[in-house]
Amino acid sequence: MPTTIETEYSGEVTWLGHVPAARDSLRAEAVTQLELGFAGDAGARHEGVTRASCSRVAHLYPKGTEIRNVRQLTVLAAEDIAGIAETIGLDELDPGLLGASIVLSGIPDLSHVPPSSRLQAPSGLTITVDLENRPCVLPGREIEAAAPGHGAAFKAAAQDRRGVTAWVERPGVLALGDRLKLFIPDQRAWAP
Repeated sequence: MPTTIETEYSGEVTWLGHVPAARDSLRAEAVTQLELGFAGDAGARHEGVTRASCSRVAHLYPKGTEIRNVRQLTVLAAEDIAGIAETIGLDELDPGLLGASIVLSGIPDLSHVPPSSRLQAPSGLTITVDLENRPCVLPGREIEAAAPGHGAAFKAAAQDRRGVTAWVERPGVLALGDRLKLFIPDQRAWAP
């Protein structure tokens, strides 16, 4: 019996980004395709099979502890980016300022798809969702640098629409215009 359920939803890849590892900023450069291996996007800030633990897991590990890297990619919904832009008073918002790896159009409430959901391309390339990517101040700093007076409002505006973090389960090439089919875990919600 499969452990995932195919949904009726798929998302079109409308934007792809690469955040160079050598950069102090999370600003992504727009690209037309990503070659994704088991370590993620080669040469990217979040590349790696493992990573040093950060504040998001500080209650579990001392900062800097080597852990599995389930934050290789940042996946956002085009619809949410447009909503954030409107809320902070911009006509549009460059996904690069948000550190986006992949922007999809067509999957409603993307930020809340269940952990362990899969997004699969027709080629078989598959990424696995870790968790909702909670808003932080870093994108706000990038927005402020590009559009003074708008960055401070980002964190509140991005609540519940910051997308998800994900990792590569099956490597391959992802290109603009590809469609990723959503599969969710075949498991009831936790109810202790």
